[in-house]
Amino acid sequence: MPEQPPYLRIADELRQRIAEHVWEPGDRLPSRAQIGQECGVGENVVRRAQELLISQGVLEGRAGSGTYVAEPRQRVRVVRSSAREQPEGSPFRADMKAVGRQGDWESRTDAKVPAPAGIAARLGIGEGELCVRTAYEFLADGRPVQLSTSWEPYDLTAGSLVVLPEGGPHAGAGVVNRMAAIGITVSHAVEQPEPRQATAEEASLLGIQKAALVTHIRRTYYSDQGRPVETADIVVPAAHCEIVYEIPISR
Repeated sequence: MPEQPPYLRIADELRQRIAEHVWEPGDRLPSRAQIGQECGVGENVVRRAQELLISQGVLEGRAGSGTYVAEPRQRVRVVRSSAREQPEGSPFRADMKAVGRQGDWESRTDAKVPAPAGIAARLGIGEGELCVRTAYEFLADGRPVQLSTSWEPYDLTAGSLVVLPEGGPHAGAGVVNRMAAIGITVSHAVEQPEPRQATAEEASLLGIQKAALVTHIRRTYYSDQGRPVETADIVVPAAHCEIVYEIPISR
């Protein structure tokens, strides 16, 4: 069996000290040099161990001050389910209400944006064809907990009242209800979640450590004719949110 990398061993040691209340939430950790000397490793090994624990929400780094034991946070539950598409109301707001928080979001829409190659492939259109792109920042009690960037083919909604997802009489109604307003039936969605590290921009928007772990969900809605009508990249910070999938069962 291969030997465990040194930084993982140190991360386990630091995690154990926290579990045994050697360090309490809010306590400042000793210097990397001191920890390295105690554990028989170099400062770079300690730094990698601390970065791992910061990405997991166990520690937090404070610029110019040091590394601290993170205060425990209640993770926000984000429910993923096609059954949560409702004629009225927002599933995100319902999730936040369930944990006693106020849910809201901010958005910015750009129309007639050329589709990058990856987005075009997901939408079944040619690279460079025009799309409506909307960037969302979802908030719980005013704090960002989720990011999303959606893309819709411009020719699908051009000239209609739903061309802007967050504008007009159907603003904020969601993909299923907006498409229904122009006679398109959305039959299903496909989601592909995968873990990765946050980019610098995502970390800044979400208020998390750079390279912290996030769940990246690629979601695409399809019409009953099999056409992709919207695709989105959803980013959820792993340390602050838990993702739960509800599976509806037909009887």
